[in-house]
Amino acid sequence: MKKNSLKILVADDEKAIRQFLRASLLAYQHSVLEAENGEQTIEKALELHPDLLILDLGLPDMDGIDVIREVRQYSQIPIIILSVRSREMDKISALDAGADDYLTKPFGMGELLARIRGVMRRVAGPTDNAIYQVGRLKMDLVRRRVTLEEREIALTPTEFDLLQFFMQNAGKVLTHHQIIEKVWGTHAGEEGRLLRVNISNLRHKIEPDINRPLYIQTELGVGYRMRDELDTAHHPL
Repeated sequence: MKKNSLKILVADDEKAIRQFLRASLLAYQHSVLEAENGEQTIEKALELHPDLLILDLGLPDMDGIDVIREVRQYSQIPIIILSVRSREMDKISALDAGADDYLTKPFGMGELLARIRGVMRRVAGPTDNAIYQVGRLKMDLVRRRVTLEEREIALTPTEFDLLQFFMQNAGKVLTHHQIIEKVWGTHAGEEGRLLRVNISNLRHKIEPDINRPLYIQTELGVGYRMRDELDTAHHPL
């Protein structure tokens, strides 16, 4: 098996989707397991120990959200949702239940592969757990120092905590609820406004163009995502 190949569990009740994903993932040297309902998904996720679960929410015997919750009781396997459900609340529910990413159908294989790479990089973690880097933005946790192109950026304690959470989860959609709970330790209320203010302040300090954010991307109605693959051709630094 290729060094970077993964054992991927594909859970979808549509045979055509499973066959397409199998053929596409095999072409990239990944091995593929299949499940067509929630019960099979939970069983195979826990017994066969795949590296990644690609999960449809519309399974015939149980809702995909319940599958996520069940798997999360026993495993931290990365989970990418692949679903026709495009409502913001569906995305928020899946991410808050423990999914790592969410992609709506129809989808491009290139985008799915990029999401897979991002999820697996987070699982592997940084080469030095005290240093995080996204593009030319670097964070040193021990020294509590943030630099952009080697130039030090002064952040407030809240901005630092916010950026740390983003960089530790680069590539992952983080819901408003997850961010507020992590940074402020509460669930909602006034912190929603504080989150928006701090995101705006942080962008002014790290973004080359705040009208076209390079690092902190907005997921409308859901939350934010720290980019982990930067297109410097379109966003020169």
